Amino acid sequence: MAKTILVVDDERKIVTVLKGYLEQAGFHTVTAGDGQTALTTFRHTKPDLVILDLMLPGIDGLDVCRAMRRESSVPIIMLTARAEETDRLIGLELGADDYVVKPFSPREVVLRVRAILRRVEGDVSASEMLQAGDITLDLAAHQAAVSGRLVELTPMEFELLAALARSPGRTFARAQLLAQAQESPLEGFERTVDVHIRNMRAKIEPDPKNPRYILTVYGVGYKLSVDVDAP
Repeated sequence: MAKTILVVDDERKIVTVLKGYLEQAGFHTVTAGDGQTALTTFRHTKPDLVILDLMLPGIDGLDVCRAMRRESSVPIIMLTARAEETDRLIGLELGADDYVVKPFSPREVVLRVRAILRRVEGDVSASEMLQAGDITLDLAAHQAAVSGRLVELTPMEFELLAALARSPGRTFARAQLLAQAQESPLEGFERTVDVHIRNMRAKIEPDPKNPRYILTVYGVGYKLSVDVDAP
């Protein structure tokens, strides 16, 4: 059954082009031209992935992203005409998994959609599990649990945690984590890792300000600690 992609943009030409490329690639595509319509369509169709423009009439893309993330962990790719780092970070902080800066290649967007959906589906054995201390990851079901408590992570958060959990205690540089977590790196934008780590900590750490599991190695990157006595 074809995956459903929701494309949200107020520029009709962009919507038409993306819809054409996505449907040619075998996806079912639904569209919206403003924030309110996007939310209504999202709740009605329950898409497998959302491509969401940052600048929308009415409810802007950031508020739409925030609302979607409250209701679902669906993968979200942000479209932005702005090149400023701050705009990208805000979108990622709200739970977006990836971003594309306009003007963009429609083929690149399709490749990113495919890559994210492959990560969500998990090209792994149904029985493959990762256990690192209190953290359990079901790679096939894309589910994470901490001390038996299910934690809802975005696709990118899950992939970053899986990369850390495969080698607990090992320190990873940000670029290494990006390379392991996705097939299409975000233009070397390593600070995205910091945003995703911060979001993850808020979900899995008893005290995010004093993390027990995901530790910062200053000047290098991050590591996953399986020592329950870690600070």
